[in-house]
Amino acid sequence: MTSLNANPVDIQQIFLEQARMICRGGEMLPGGVDQLAKKLQQSAETGTPLRVKLGLDPTRPDLHLGHTVVLRKMRAFQDLGHQAVLIIGDATAMIGDPSGRTVTRPPLTEEEVVVNAQTYLDQAGKIIDVRKAEIRRNSEWLNSMNLGEFLKLASQATVAQILAREDFSNRMSSQSPIALHELFYPLMQGYDSVVIRSDIELGGTDQRFNNLMGRELQEKAGQSPQMVMLMPLMEGTDGKVKMSKSYPDHCINLTDEPGNMYGKIMSLPDELLPRYEILLGLLDDKQVEEQVRHMQNGSLNPRDVKMHLAKYIVGQYHGAEHGDLAQQDFITRFQKREIPDEMPELVLKAGEAYSLTTLLTENAFSASRNEARRLIQGGGVKLDGEKLTDIEAVIKGIDGTSQVLQSGKRKFLRLIYRI
Repeated sequence: MTSLNANPVDIQQIFLEQARMICRGGEMLPGGVDQLAKKLQQSAETGTPLRVKLGLDPTRPDLHLGHTVVLRKMRAFQDLGHQAVLIIGDATAMIGDPSGRTVTRPPLTEEEVVVNAQTYLDQAGKIIDVRKAEIRRNSEWLNSMNLGEFLKLASQATVAQILAREDFSNRMSSQSPIALHELFYPLMQGYDSVVIRSDIELGGTDQRFNNLMGRELQEKAGQSPQMVMLMPLMEGTDGKVKMSKSYPDHCINLTDEPGNMYGKIMSLPDELLPRYEILLGLLDDKQVEEQVRHMQNGSLNPRDVKMHLAKYIVGQYHGAEHGDLAQQDFITRFQKREIPDEMPELVLKAGEAYSLTTLLTENAFSASRNEARRLIQGGGVKLDGEKLTDIEAVIKGIDGTSQVLQSGKRKFLRLIYRI
């Protein structure tokens, strides 16, 4: 039997290949690919599947595309015969993860958590095999702890250790308040690993502190500490802020309607395409490098890359037929209407409302506001292919996105929204 202290040369090639596949795009702690390969090999030799943990707090009703990055890794472990343990953090959701937060999260009601938890399971089933997964709710053990047990858990870490984490130290520096209950969150999440005897925990890079806390608590409980796999955070459609349930305007939710999901992906900044393709498993690093070269030399239109990506994602979460229909609708609305690739551009402030008649008048679509109103009422004005007939209409957009304003068949203006 191969021990975890074996030299890299003792690792069989098949387990190295499995580890490289799983680690692609992420960071495995400690020991990287070799250490994971040893763990995979030991699992095979002992006939004991690895217990792979992923915790999700049901703080909103929808999962988004960023969640699928770690869920895909969990599915990869499942496909190799390992045990997926999906923890619905119904107890931790009552506090709210302070990771990446500049203010205290608002508390949720128990009813909100229950409803959100069920939708999470329904949506996670689009990526992992929920039937074979072990589904646990951390209220099973956290809500039943008495005061003595909770104080014993709290004694496993120091205040200095908790406050040293970047999120809390930043809030202290800016004199932003930190509620006392937030300090318990890493301990509660880490304790989940002790209870379910996790071998590997998956999470985003913002979960580094919480996941490593799980290792510490396992060691103190006499368990072999879990490995931790951290995946990069996916940016939202603005290309700046991480995709988060706290920023719904930038999210691509798994429950979005096919056409809406397709349109959100088409609004992505071009520079975000390689990152999405790698994190979502469409292409590997070499393929992305080649694609970027073709886009830079003009032999590949980024729009075509987005269309391929959008069709793939819609097809994955709504079915291939809906992916085809969403793409056909886009082609009908935009390409067949001969909207040009090149047109004048106008930068507008994201989130601010602009009068449609004023935009038409000030950008040479009409000679006067009265003429602009006649154009609108006559059905001659469109925004992204959709007619605008309300003379009182206002236009506003999300940071990092764009829209095409059209008058007649020849006048076009690309509206670009920035903060």
